[in-house]
Amino acid sequence: MLLIGRMKRNCFRPGWAWGKTSSASALIWSCSGLYIRNNSSWDYSSKTVFELPNKLATSSASTPNLEELECRLFTDLEMVGADWDLLAQRSGTTFLQRPYLQVLSSAPPAGMRFGYLLVYSAGLPSAIAVCQIKHFSAGESIQVDESTSTEPCFFDGLTKWFKKRVAGWVDADILVIGNLLVSGQYGYWIDESRLGVRQFAEGIVSKLPEIVGFFQQNHSKIDLILFKDVAKEHQPEFNQVFSDDQFVAFEIQPSMELDLPSSDFQGYLDAMSTKYRTRAKRAFKKAEKLQRKVLRAEDFAKYEHKLYNLYRQVANNAGFNVVDLHPSYNRQLATWMDASVRVVGYFEDQQLLAFYSTIQNGQTLEAHFVGYDKARNHALQLYLNLLYDMIREAYERGCQRISFARTALEIKSSVGATPHDYTCYLRHQNPYVNKLTGSILDYLKPVEEWVQRHPFKQTDSTEES
Repeated sequence: MLLIGRMKRNCFRPGWAWGKTSSASALIWSCSGLYIRNNSSWDYSSKTVFELPNKLATSSASTPNLEELECRLFTDLEMVGADWDLLAQRSGTTFLQRPYLQVLSSAPPAGMRFGYLLVYSAGLPSAIAVCQIKHFSAGESIQVDESTSTEPCFFDGLTKWFKKRVAGWVDADILVIGNLLVSGQYGYWIDESRLGVRQFAEGIVSKLPEIVGFFQQNHSKIDLILFKDVAKEHQPEFNQVFSDDQFVAFEIQPSMELDLPSSDFQGYLDAMSTKYRTRAKRAFKKAEKLQRKVLRAEDFAKYEHKLYNLYRQVANNAGFNVVDLHPSYNRQLATWMDASVRVVGYFEDQQLLAFYSTIQNGQTLEAHFVGYDKARNHALQLYLNLLYDMIREAYERGCQRISFARTALEIKSSVGATPHDYTCYLRHQNPYVNKLTGSILDYLKPVEEWVQRHPFKQTDSTEES
């Protein structure tokens, strides 16, 4: 555990080693165990506590200043105590609560490691944030469209070649404050009765050198810092604080979200224009012979490999994909979060052709991961049926909205989803390279050409014929 904040007299424990960091004013207490690297995995067999002086800041008398903030960083979920659980429960966010974090810890995406940040204001637990360490290779994560233009030319080929070259240069370990597996403001939560949004942002920025330094003791150098998915209501405060610290603000793709327009699925279909209602019925017809099954624990032993294969077919075709799921991720979801998770398989003659997973997050149903046989997708309208069935499930579970996350924007809009933007903040640790970060982001950011569809009657006048 990393403790960043005021000096606590009771931090010293007999038998712990005493030492100094590179900063002469900072002290370290550490258990006798060492962090041990075992090939590509890390054994957090010890806990480390840093006591660091706070950076001075001024603020109004009615809000806490940075001298009153204390940050505790845990690398082991088992060590995260009741204060985290209390704030996570009050947040109402499934993705900050222990069962979901246990899934990630038990079946982490390839190359991902975790931290759990607790922020105290005036001694009271006031905010939490998830940290993820991930090696990012733009060349592997960003897919360059290899399709041939209708009017191919020399410059088209040159652009693709150059984009591959630039992507190959972006290869670094990245510290993410947020969650790479979900879209939306699910990586942190602030109790705003105790801590303001601006004070939280200032506190995180002021502690970043110590947080990065802590992780770098045991990992390769962290070159990039990403604060992921800040909603519009928090953006004014974040924009000012993060821009002052040389972060680049950017958006990748919007998250596609649907506020359910009626009380049941039939009402949803009735709210559509004739054109889109006919399209839905046509999709249902094509998939009517498929068997749908909610997968249980005993099913994963048989289908786990196939589930992963179907997921990879979709992930490999995504314009941007930074996460490679663990093969047992869906099984772990169903094991640890049985009440809120569904993994639904689609079968033809006992052959698994597609699946989707959802997580109920309060009144929102989160469309999580999907997979399908691309060779059968067109004939059976697999992906479109997955979307409709997730909407049907949202009604069945009493949800008020569904979040379809990013990618496949146009087809998601055809079932009624609308785009919602979230801002991310990125900084390269090298100040000279950081000056180019905005330009590199603009060049490498996947661009999906799409037309927003308007399937419901009240907006049908805006829809093309």
